[in-house]
Amino acid sequence: MKRIYRFFVKKYPRLSGTLLLVLLIAYWLCLPNPLFKDPTCMVIEDREGQLLGARIAADGQWRFPHQTEIPDKFAQAIIAFEDKRFYRHIGVDLWAILRAVRQNLSQGRIVSGGSTLSMQVIRLARKGQGRTLYEKVIEAIQATRLELRYSKADILAFYASHAPFGGNVVGLDAAAWRYYGKKPALLSWAEAATLAVLPNSPSLIHPGRNRSALLNKRNRLLLRLHQQGQLDQLSYELALEEPLPDQPLPLPRLAPHLLDRAYTEQFRGQQNKATRLRSSLSRDLQEQSQNIAARHHRQLAGNGIHNLAILVMEVESGQVLAYVGNAPGTGAAHGEAVDIIKAPRSTGSILKPFLYAMMQEEGELLPNSLVPDIPTYLNGYRPENFHQSYDGRVPAQRALIRSLNVPMVHMLQQYGLEKFHSRLRRLGFTSFNKPPEHYGLSIILGGGEASLWEITSAYASMGRSLRHFYPYDGRYDKNDFRMADYSYQAAPPKVDRQALDPQPLQLSAAASWLAFRAMQKVERPNSQGEWQYFRSSQRIAWKTGTSFGFRDAWAVGLTADYAVGVWVGNADGEGRPGLVGVQAAAPVLFDVFAQLPSGDWFEQPFDEMRRIPVCKQSGYRALALCEADSLWVAEAGLKVGACPFHKLVHLDATEQWQVNSDCEAPSTMVHRPWFVLPAVEEHYYKSQDPNYEPLPPFRPDCRGSLLAGEDRQPMQFIYPTQSTKIMVPVDLNGQRSKTVFKIAHRDPATKVHWHLDEEYVGSTQHFHHLELDPPEGQHWLTLVDDKGYEIKQRFEIIDRQ
Repeated sequence: MKRIYRFFVKKYPRLSGTLLLVLLIAYWLCLPNPLFKDPTCMVIEDREGQLLGARIAADGQWRFPHQTEIPDKFAQAIIAFEDKRFYRHIGVDLWAILRAVRQNLSQGRIVSGGSTLSMQVIRLARKGQGRTLYEKVIEAIQATRLELRYSKADILAFYASHAPFGGNVVGLDAAAWRYYGKKPALLSWAEAATLAVLPNSPSLIHPGRNRSALLNKRNRLLLRLHQQGQLDQLSYELALEEPLPDQPLPLPRLAPHLLDRAYTEQFRGQQNKATRLRSSLSRDLQEQSQNIAARHHRQLAGNGIHNLAILVMEVESGQVLAYVGNAPGTGAAHGEAVDIIKAPRSTGSILKPFLYAMMQEEGELLPNSLVPDIPTYLNGYRPENFHQSYDGRVPAQRALIRSLNVPMVHMLQQYGLEKFHSRLRRLGFTSFNKPPEHYGLSIILGGGEASLWEITSAYASMGRSLRHFYPYDGRYDKNDFRMADYSYQAAPPKVDRQALDPQPLQLSAAASWLAFRAMQKVERPNSQGEWQYFRSSQRIAWKTGTSFGFRDAWAVGLTADYAVGVWVGNADGEGRPGLVGVQAAAPVLFDVFAQLPSGDWFEQPFDEMRRIPVCKQSGYRALALCEADSLWVAEAGLKVGACPFHKLVHLDATEQWQVNSDCEAPSTMVHRPWFVLPAVEEHYYKSQDPNYEPLPPFRPDCRGSLLAGEDRQPMQFIYPTQSTKIMVPVDLNGQRSKTVFKIAHRDPATKVHWHLDEEYVGSTQHFHHLELDPPEGQHWLTLVDDKGYEIKQRFEIIDRQ
């Protein structure tokens, strides 16, 4: 060979140099890049690196993404079994080759290949080409190149990540989970030795097939490790007693919906790239949440309610701690694969605290400002309270606590639909993508859709901004309001304190604090669920919601540290009786909070608040006429007007009658402040408040001095309240139904005379409602009381045939 080379160099000196250069280049480029192009599983782990689930690779193999760190036990075992001079050779072990040749010649067949781990990595990368001498030469050449390019640790990692371990299990990661249900770092010596011998004969793993051969191989390897000093005598003896694995174990399925979501959002179309996601989930909390979901699902399924979702977030970081997209055990027939967390659903009442906070922030009302709670008709829309009862007027905070629909619609009308819709969009509610008029005022009662992801994120953002109020010196970070994140971040994002804004960018800390204070007081009466379901040592701000038709039940709650969102219902939208937030979703919410550590409550942002005198009865800013109380309000609350309901009333000496200067000398009058509501509101309010005193009537000789004006009207329509179209249904007997018209009078004992189109149709006393059957068309209803006070209302009757 040397003579041939010398002859070639002497005869063709230039060509030989070129050839040498070509050979060097070919050698340098002979290693594939990348070394492996096999598709890998999509793998999701918790924040500690514990496996939560995996999605099988595109080629049907359980092949986890490349792992750079190999456990020491497996590394020692595989080197002892496959390549004991691994750290001393350069990719090819001449002594191992000579030994293999000698063994093969003595046996008359191939019993040993003499391949190093480096050569085996090349063979795995080249998809197991035939074991010919030619292939061996190629493997040897590329193995030396592999050694030049990668460290020994890298080569071990390549082998461990791509070696076959029986069936469709490839790589150490997948094998450790499939055969032992644990990550590789937790393998015992016996388990590591078993997996070390498998790639040499992967068919041995099948249960009931050659298991004695596998056991013998493992034990021989354990003996070798013991002799090398890797195992002491006791560890060796204990390792021998460990059984071989049985049937392959199913991989964990602790976050299947997040696995699918992450695959869709981050990894689809990236089969040849790393597909390992370190999520922010806590494995323990995820398991606990899944168990809670499964337990409540079994209870709810008896009522035909089959789907349930839970989302748990860390307020400070915004990272997701538990993600249960649907209750385990729901079954394919009921859409178990549907991820409810990201599905837009009718919001019910779950958005009411946002409106309350916005109005507090902008000085539209104070926490206890009275808002109307009466039968209401707004452009054909008729909101109703859940219990179909009315309070006349109710404090805004109380309306939120009791989740009253009618007061909230009045609050939204006062605040402005367009403004509320715009601010919801800024909070991250992307599903409100139609113009405001598409939703109308019903948006506050579930007329729009949002996802559990958006809702829980928005509440957590309010909490995060409130948490940062004092640490940020009363300034605001625009990044505090953001969507949740399921990717683990070990360190919190850095805050550019120079970029903090002195003005709130979304909701102020004071507004959020006031909303959370009200949400702490949400009522939990027995009529809506057993009280013991809601016992908790934690201070929790929480809210429930129920969509129209009992299709969606919501519950969301938060502390200073955690935010929890729950949705219960049917994925196909089927409504069920009893599917209300406080009965179906709230028990789940509090079961989840019972698994979370207790923490501190939010610090009140005093720098953004003022303590002001307010009228004790009306909740508006106090006048000299009303009994005052003091209350902490948002700074903008200073813009709220004075109490509109307290009037100075002039009475005669008996204080039984109202009088004026036309019928009573001013010197003999008694002047008293009086809390006065409009007639319709008074009609409902006095039934709720036994201390309410209706205005005394005017003394008969002062009758002619009755003043017009809303606060002095003795009589108002309850139905209809405005010119409206009334559709009259047909009863089961084929006869058209009658329409019930209703009014309120300050003095129910007063007789009221009813006229339809100027024709007398009857009189009422004490209970002022009358059934009438007007023909189709437009009509006027006129009412006159005994004192001559008159009101009129126009309406139109439409037949429903």
